[in-house]
Amino acid sequence: MNRKENDTTEARIREALAELRPFLEADGGDITLEEVTADGVARVRLHGACQGCAMVPMTMKAGVEEAIKRVAPHIRSVEAVNLGVEA
Repeated sequence: MNRKENDTTEARIREALAELRPFLEADGGDITLEEVTADGVARVRLHGACQGCAMVPMTMKAGVEEAIKRVAPHIRSVEAVNLGVEA
């Protein structure tokens, strides 16, 4: 993926996360995009109450991953980079 494609992908992913943000904020959490790797992995950081929440696996799979792949179908996986650790 070239730099322009990567910038476009990151912008689309940030927009998708912005749509999810109100739901996460309602539970005291938040999410940000950290990076999109050259091999198609979107790495996100969970903040606040999202860290350590028992629902994180379901939120990541059914919410975050689905939203990201909807706007960037070439993304092969989504990873949380800080489960349990606030930076």
